[in-house]
Amino acid sequence: MDKALQTMIDNMPEKTGKSLNEWKKILKEKSFTKHAEAVKYLKTEHNVTHGFANTIVTLSKDDTPDDSDLVANQYDGKENLKPIYEELIGYVKSLGPDVTITPKKGSVSIIRKRQFVLIKPATKTRIDLGFKLKDKPTTDRLGDSGPFGTMCTHRVQLTDINDVDTELRQWIKEAYDKSV
Repeated sequence: MDKALQTMIDNMPEKTGKSLNEWKKILKEKSFTKHAEAVKYLKTEHNVTHGFANTIVTLSKDDTPDDSDLVANQYDGKENLKPIYEELIGYVKSLGPDVTITPKKGSVSIIRKRQFVLIKPATKTRIDLGFKLKDKPTTDRLGDSGPFGTMCTHRVQLTDINDVDTELRQWIKEAYDKSV
């Protein structure tokens, strides 16, 4: 962290009457959508100077959930699906160093130059695995995209770790190869 910023944080209780964490709690309760609104609020309602208000708001934005929290929340109450997820992640990581795993609130995008696989715990007993496999015909197992719409071209429903088999791995690899 920048030395000047650390000094500002250290001086915050004396200069503003509250610590950074106390200010973060206040802003979290208000949940402003715009940076300027939150700064104005701190300045007008709490007499915080512009520099401190701007710093507090900026540092409050850093409190987004980390990737492990997002994944943990997806599998809360669906713990039986976590081994399937872990098996999928292990495999996609083996495809190459250019794979990026991006957890979101309800799914995990697997990206190379663009998303090629999407992992979503759809129900308490099923993971929907979406693929980008343009021009590939559907089969009984490799169905159409279903609820994924245009985000994916195909979907496979997984209910057991044994569903992560050679055929599924081949489709994942094919989607990876096409995502350049």
